[in-house]
Amino acid sequence: MRKKARRLRRFVGFMVVVAAVLGGVLWCATKPCTSAPTEFVIPTGSNYSALLDTISSAGVERLGIIDIVGRLKKLDRNPKAGHYVLPEGATPVAVVNMLRSGAQKPVRVTFNNTRTLPQLAGRIASQLEVDSANLLLHLESPATAERYSIRKEEVIGLFIPNTYDIWWNASPEAITERMHREWKRFWNEERSAALARTKLSKMEVITLASIVYEETKNVGEMAKIAGVYINRLRRGMPLQACPTAKYAVGDFTIKRVLHKHTQTPSPYNTYLHRGLPPGPICTPSIAAIDAVLGYTNHNYLYFCAKEDFSGTHHFSTNLSQHNRYAKLYADALRRSGIR
Repeated sequence: MRKKARRLRRFVGFMVVVAAVLGGVLWCATKPCTSAPTEFVIPTGSNYSALLDTISSAGVERLGIIDIVGRLKKLDRNPKAGHYVLPEGATPVAVVNMLRSGAQKPVRVTFNNTRTLPQLAGRIASQLEVDSANLLLHLESPATAERYSIRKEEVIGLFIPNTYDIWWNASPEAITERMHREWKRFWNEERSAALARTKLSKMEVITLASIVYEETKNVGEMAKIAGVYINRLRRGMPLQACPTAKYAVGDFTIKRVLHKHTQTPSPYNTYLHRGLPPGPICTPSIAAIDAVLGYTNHNYLYFCAKEDFSGTHHFSTNLSQHNRYAKLYADALRRSGIR
């Protein structure tokens, strides 16, 4: 009987200690471990130790309690990658629950002023986990163009410059699929109705808008310049767009397009080939796309940058008038030392 009593006392004592420990853990688990909103990312393939290191480096406190709660809730068995934002005053239990459920917050991804797929892949990859080389490989794959029923030269046209919420660990396929959904949403009823007036396809509008955007950042002139190119297309005249010659050369720093540039062999060079190039020469702004859809109806066939370098243009209905304006601009370039 005495032995049984001693065993019972020991057991009761042990349970008291366990209860005290668990009570202490539970008490600590309900206390805040963040004093401000805390942001961090868990890379794909991270183990539990790396996860704890990451949140510790982000400034999350009570790591020991988080570890205990995490193991109790089996977070250690399957850490979920992603971009997480903990609110101010988050408790260890809340932290573990968020990580265990993978309740990550999307990243606001912005891109604009991109001219090539490598540049676009780099811009996007700099804001997400995806590797730029893998993203580029996917974008350049014939299978990607086939999936969306476009030519490979038109893939860049799926990416309408804007700011988008995208999961930080999204795959190249998921990123492109997201952009395609946004692309379809972009072509709303109003834009689709305006499309008929241009007599162009959606991708042709984006391709022409990319030329307009490279010609000017002056939104007030975009529709007028688009009208010039529409007039040229309908008359069967070559577009002779300087930005396409720069694209063909592959040197976007050229300040003055010369004869040698306009003779560069390339399907994108509209000095050598009539009609639109095979695809966009950049990711045009929404303003440029809308300018093509709402192009100004006029009789101008030419335009030339003004000699005051204001970023605006002279417009002409005939070549002789255009040549006079072109000479004024060429003289201004020479005076400025640009040859």
